[in-house]
Amino acid sequence: MAAKKGQNEKNLQRDGYVYRRIGHKGADTITRGNTIDSFIAAVEEGVDMVELDVLRDRDGRLVVAHDHQDAMRRRPLDLTDALDAFQEEPLDWVAIACDLKLPGREAELAGTLAGHGMVERAMVSTMEIESLQKLRQLEPDLRLGWTYPKTRRDWTSYGWTRAGVAVALAAMRRRFPAILTARAPELGIDAVWAYHHVITPKLVEVANQQDIELIAWTVDDPARIRALAEIGVHGICSNDPRLFAVAERAPAPDPEAEKSAKQSRAEKREQKKAAKEAAKEQKAEEAG
Repeated sequence: MAAKKGQNEKNLQRDGYVYRRIGHKGADTITRGNTIDSFIAAVEEGVDMVELDVLRDRDGRLVVAHDHQDAMRRRPLDLTDALDAFQEEPLDWVAIACDLKLPGREAELAGTLAGHGMVERAMVSTMEIESLQKLRQLEPDLRLGWTYPKTRRDWTSYGWTRAGVAVALAAMRRRFPAILTARAPELGIDAVWAYHHVITPKLVEVANQQDIELIAWTVDDPARIRALAEIGVHGICSNDPRLFAVAERAPAPDPEAEKSAKQSRAEKREQKKAAKEAAKEQKAEEAG
């Protein structure tokens, strides 16, 4: 497990990798997310931060749930109960990221964090620009993260390579570094939470220039975790915190082996092409 450190340190270093390891909904793959058991499971797997979703339910309470369907399928934790749990072992040291799902009740969220003495220990992230602006006015010391892009669809639930999604993501990859450069100072954010397929080395460079954390969501593939860590992202959020150790144990890519593999694939393509041409010529001769 990670050693206890200052709650707002940007990165922790392990095995040569420097990035914040974040459990999405705690450890949603290990046990049902947005529950105390899931938060504990994430900490047991060595995360530096636990991400949880904050939603205003139909009765007006702030609860820990991803969306209204999630809230209706079970009885979600009240936010106050969740924060109480983070004041007891083994959750009493880990940093917290509250993902505010809908605008409204920003004052109640900020007040609840302050009432639990967790302003210094917490970050609030949201897709809602209006909420970021309100929270900055309400609680100047609260760390804020801008979640990008704004979407109500869970892109992690289907193949991102589908044509329409792939085109949209390619455009975002090109444009977002300039957008972040322009908007980060205006929003007064401390972090940007970016869908991991939007992240490029250029975006890492811009985040460093703006002195803000770049956090990738939601990454459930060890190879992708490793690739993001190697280009210098500051945090990675995963449903399965066990994957961080898997990614960090993987051997570094061998450039010569990759080159050889590419040559081998090229040779196979040439051989296949030659075989097709030979078969075509033989067929032509037989027909003649």
